Amino acid sequence: MIYMDHAATTPPREEALQMYVEVSKNIYGNSSSLHDIGTQAHQLLESCRYQMGSLLNADKDGIYLTSGGSESNVLALQSLIEANTHKGNHLITTRIEHSSVLHFFARMETLGYEVTYLPVDANGLINLEGLKEAIREETILASIQHGNGELGTIQAIREIGGMLHSKGVLFHSDCVQTFCKQPLALADLPIDSISVSSHKVYGPKGVGAVYINPSVPYKAVLPNTTHEKGFRPGTVNVPGIAAFVTAAELLHEEMAANQERYKQLRSTFIDLLSDMSFNVVIEGRAVEHLPHILGVRFPGVQGQYVMLECNRNGLAISTGSACSSGQQNPSKTIKAIGRTDEQASEFVRFSFGRETTDAEITEAASILNTLLAKFFVTQ
Repeated sequence: MIYMDHAATTPPREEALQMYVEVSKNIYGNSSSLHDIGTQAHQLLESCRYQMGSLLNADKDGIYLTSGGSESNVLALQSLIEANTHKGNHLITTRIEHSSVLHFFARMETLGYEVTYLPVDANGLINLEGLKEAIREETILASIQHGNGELGTIQAIREIGGMLHSKGVLFHSDCVQTFCKQPLALADLPIDSISVSSHKVYGPKGVGAVYINPSVPYKAVLPNTTHEKGFRPGTVNVPGIAAFVTAAELLHEEMAANQERYKQLRSTFIDLLSDMSFNVVIEGRAVEHLPHILGVRFPGVQGQYVMLECNRNGLAISTGSACSSGQQNPSKTIKAIGRTDEQASEFVRFSFGRETTDAEITEAASILNTLLAKFFVTQ
């Protein structure tokens, strides 16, 4: 099977698996226990926190380890909003956020908060003037992702954060898709909190992290929680965290080389698709984007059909975000960039990884050419 769904999840790398097993066997204590075995786990946990801070160029005291990107988003947003309700009841986000963020804001609306959903252009970018106009005196926070998981579009987070901070508005950014794929030096960025995830960077599933600037107050979602300095409940997954940090450090070292290789793979794949006799629409290609993500439509062909036929022929792709594609509804992201329900239903996503080769790119294009020829012949 050719795997081209790395934006959904990545295969854990061997070094991360080895670290997970080693820590599980030898440093198995509860990091909150006061005996020597617990202290050993606590020391490793704090070492991982320091390493994560170094990767993000951020204060380690702002790093909180979680169960993944979705929990990271929810806890960061909830804790920041609850600590700043004295500012008002207005929140800002976009129509193309991860489902965990969109579901969170939908819930906040039922609790009496007003939410402005910023529109995006045909490439998935927000308009900075539109953001400026959306800010009110009672605006508490804005949550705007760094990189989109379906289009690959990268938002101008430095400019966005600068505008928000100039108005006294907190800025959270979902950086799950960009962590270790794009530079993130938080000490130099106007960002108050971010979320990242292990399984997007070749670490184990069920692990993630939040960064909240230590100078920004937050209120714990569950009072009297002791783990992670009160940020979240539950025994800390020290083996998973150690494996996560191991994978992240290795991918961070490879970042520049990987991005160049993904650009080449993406360019080759687009050329191969363009050489087909079928109409191909590349979404989001006109702006800065994550080179490992390629969103495509084959007009007249349902994305679900393309995905299933690719799977039958040994090619794993997706019809959008893995956290929402199972609902079988047209992609909210593709609709947000101005496409119709029918066009959004044509969308498929290819996403490359460390293991993706030129030969696989060529084979994937051949599989697509064959199945599309078969589809149009039978119409």
